[in-house]
Amino acid sequence: MKIKSVHFAPGHAAYYFDDQAAIKDGAQQDGFVYRGAARTGGFDSIRQRGEAVSVLLELENGLWAQGDCAAVQYSGAGGRDPLFTAARFIPLMQEHLAPLLTGCDVTRFRETVQRFDALEAEGARLHTAIRYGVSQALLEATALATGRQKYEVICDEWQLPRVLQPLPLFGQSGDDRYSSVDKMVLRQVAALPHGLINNVPQKLGQSGGKLAEYVTWLAQRIEALRADTAYRPKIHIDVYGTIGQIFGNDPQQMADYLCLLEARAAPFDLYIEGPCDAGSKQGQMDLLGQLRAALQARGSTVKIVADEWCNTVADVVDFVDAECCDMVQIKTPDLGSLHNTVDAVLYCKGTGVDAYQGGTCNETDGSARACLHAAFATRPDRVLVKPGMGFDEGMTIVANEMSRILTISKAKEARNDTAHLQAI
Repeated sequence: MKIKSVHFAPGHAAYYFDDQAAIKDGAQQDGFVYRGAARTGGFDSIRQRGEAVSVLLELENGLWAQGDCAAVQYSGAGGRDPLFTAARFIPLMQEHLAPLLTGCDVTRFRETVQRFDALEAEGARLHTAIRYGVSQALLEATALATGRQKYEVICDEWQLPRVLQPLPLFGQSGDDRYSSVDKMVLRQVAALPHGLINNVPQKLGQSGGKLAEYVTWLAQRIEALRADTAYRPKIHIDVYGTIGQIFGNDPQQMADYLCLLEARAAPFDLYIEGPCDAGSKQGQMDLLGQLRAALQARGSTVKIVADEWCNTVADVVDFVDAECCDMVQIKTPDLGSLHNTVDAVLYCKGTGVDAYQGGTCNETDGSARACLHAAFATRPDRVLVKPGMGFDEGMTIVANEMSRILTISKAKEARNDTAHLQAI
């Protein structure tokens, strides 16, 4: 089956692009936007609308495959690719990408997507957002051409077992970190609330007091609202390096503070994502390793989640091999092509470092569903509910796609069993 024609459609992502450097330095909010000048290259303002580009592939059988190019909320930070906008990148895609996609055979996904992931245009690799969207479209094209679900394509080409069990989901609250917790507990997500602790004076506190108070409230709120004590969600909070900011990236002081948070989170397990930012990949691995060792010396069970400076499959391998974290976020748009997410999750399995297949609020419904298929095939330890910061909308998209996969797969299994019995 070949691609007959290729089209690109500009669209909206489910959230916004934020200049992380300006926000961490204390940019003041004015309603939903921020006051002040942008500090990260490519940004016109500290907060601007999220954009996406749909890659639309018309197949010879008349069916259309879709993938959505999207980039993370904090583009340009932590070694990531720059801001992604439709006006800038659609012309490049039309010139360099469309001719190569047209006529391409989509019977196999893995080999095809590896070829497009390695493409260069104007002296550089394609933006991660482009590779991300193209891979989603090619995965759907292979599924449509071969009569399979997308997760089945991945299972077959990576020789993975088809496990028909739900995955643990992780809800993100955005700044609505109180009422969103109530929603998450009602829906019994496996991990919560993310929290978006990206600013010291407003969210962490100059000595960490605001976050400590929030963790206390969080544990008490879960206990008050859960209908069944068997429901024990993991508390997972992303702090964007702000703990390192207030303690000068000192591992011992950070460890003491995390032990305080651990006591306040009891009886729930505590995961802290991005506790510090050393400003480089090697520096980050070294600093996280020192922090993890300091926690272990204190007998702490706090889990460290790596995020910043872990943007590629090679980065994931290096962070895992360095044993500097307990969990690594595989931030799907940053890895580009979806096959890289598959490889990264599979590398984590069996190493003792948990795989968290994440992403960003600033994606689309299409990319969220495609990522769920990748997760369903590879079985990461945690899957982000996305896109958007409203939680309910992302939960509907991700959880419903998982339910559809399970229902369709079980129906196919039942049909095959019936056919086998009739043959006997």
